[in-house]
Amino acid sequence: MDSVFGKHKTSKSAFKDIISSMPEDVITNILNRLPIQYAVTTSTLSRNWRFKWTSLSHVVLDKEFFDFLRGLGVENWYSEMIISQILHHLKGSITKFDLFIPYDKVLDVNTIDHWLMLLSKKGIKELKLINMYQEPLRLSSNLFSCVKLERLTLGECSIFSAQTTVCGFPNLLHLDLDCVEFVKEIFGEIITQCPLLECLQVGRRFPWDPSGKVKIDEIAKLKNLKCLWLPLCLLDNITITSSLVFHLVDHFSKLQVLYLDLSVCEFLGESSARDRVGTSSFSCLSTLKLDSIDSGNDDMLSFAFDMIWGSPKLHTLKITSAYAVPPPASSALKHISTRQLKHLRIVEFKDFGGSESEINMIKNILACSPMLNKIDIYLCSVTMYFGDNYELMFATKLLPKLHRASSAAQMNIIDRSDEYDVLLNSNI
Repeated sequence: MDSVFGKHKTSKSAFKDIISSMPEDVITNILNRLPIQYAVTTSTLSRNWRFKWTSLSHVVLDKEFFDFLRGLGVENWYSEMIISQILHHLKGSITKFDLFIPYDKVLDVNTIDHWLMLLSKKGIKELKLINMYQEPLRLSSNLFSCVKLERLTLGECSIFSAQTTVCGFPNLLHLDLDCVEFVKEIFGEIITQCPLLECLQVGRRFPWDPSGKVKIDEIAKLKNLKCLWLPLCLLDNITITSSLVFHLVDHFSKLQVLYLDLSVCEFLGESSARDRVGTSSFSCLSTLKLDSIDSGNDDMLSFAFDMIWGSPKLHTLKITSAYAVPPPASSALKHISTRQLKHLRIVEFKDFGGSESEINMIKNILACSPMLNKIDIYLCSVTMYFGDNYELMFATKLLPKLHRASSAAQMNIIDRSDEYDVLLNSNI
C-alpha cells in the first residue's frame, strides 16, 4: 500500500553518514590538508564533528591564518593565548608546526620554551618558525629536546644554550637557516650531530654573525648531503681558494644541488692549483648556482669554469655577478673548451655587464652544450646610465655568429633596470 502512494520505507542505513564513518586516520589526513581555520569550523557540521579537528597533527599558523582572524574582527588576533589553546586542545601527536610572527609582535621566551617542550612530547617532526620582528626570536636548548625532528626551518632567530655541550638532531634530513645567530659557536657542533642530513641551506645574512663560523672538517662530516646552500664566508678561513672549495665538495658524493655565495670573502689564486677539468668528482651534481662572481678576477673565473666543466651531469646553471657595473677586462676564459656539457638545459646569468670575460663564458657554454634550451641574460643596473645605446651595444656583442652546439638554444636578453623587465631579444 505504501508503494502505491509513492511512499517508500527506507532503512536507517540509507541515512548513514559515509564521511563520518571513515577511519579516524583518514579523517585526520583530510583535515591536515585544510587551512587550520577551516579544519576547526568543521566542528559546526554536526555533533559527531564537534571535536574532529582536535585530531589534527599538522598545525600551520601562517600569515594567512592570522589575517583570517584579524578579518573576523577578533580582539587580540595575534596572542600567545590563542596559540596555546590550539596546542592544548589537540589530543594526539603533532608532527608539523609552522608559526609566523609578524614584524610588530614579540613573543615571551618562557612561552616559546613551553611550546617546544610540548611539541617534543607530541613527536614533532617538522618545525618552522619565521620571525619578522626586528629582534631575533630567542630559542633555548629546549629546541634540542625535539629529537624526532626531520625538517627544521628557522628565520630571524637566535639559539642560545646554558649547557656546555649541545646535542644535534639524529633524525634531521632538512635544515634551513635564514638570519640565525648561534651563541658560543655551536653551529658546527650541531651539524656534526645530524648524521642523516640531506639538505643544508644557510641564508645570506648568517655569515655576518661572527659566532656562526664553521670548520671545514665539521661540515665535511655530512656525507649524505644532496643539497647544499652555503655562503663561503661562513667557513672558518680568512681566505678562500679553489682547492679549499673542491676539497670540501669532494666529501659529498651524493650532492645534486649546490649553491655557493662568494660575497664577503677573500678569494685567492694558487700558484700550483690542480687542473680540475677532466678529473671531476661532482658526478651527481645537476644544479649549480654561483653568486657574487667577480668577472674581473681571473682566479674566481677559473674556479667557476672548473666547477661548471667538472660537473658532467649539470642540468641547470645560474650565475650572478658581484658588481652593478662592468668590471675591467680579464684574461681568463678566452679559449673554447673541448669538453661537452651533455646534460645542460637551462642557463641564467644575472647582473651581467657585458665584459669580455662574461661574453667568453657565454661563448664557451653555447659551444659545449648540445642539449641547451635557453640562456637568460639579465643586464645589470648599468643600463640605467647608458640607456638604449648600451642595450644595443651589449646585444651587438652577442649577435655575431656564435657557434652553438644546440640548434634549439635561445638567448634572451632582459633589462632589469626598468620597473618591469623588458625582453630585448627573444630569439637571438
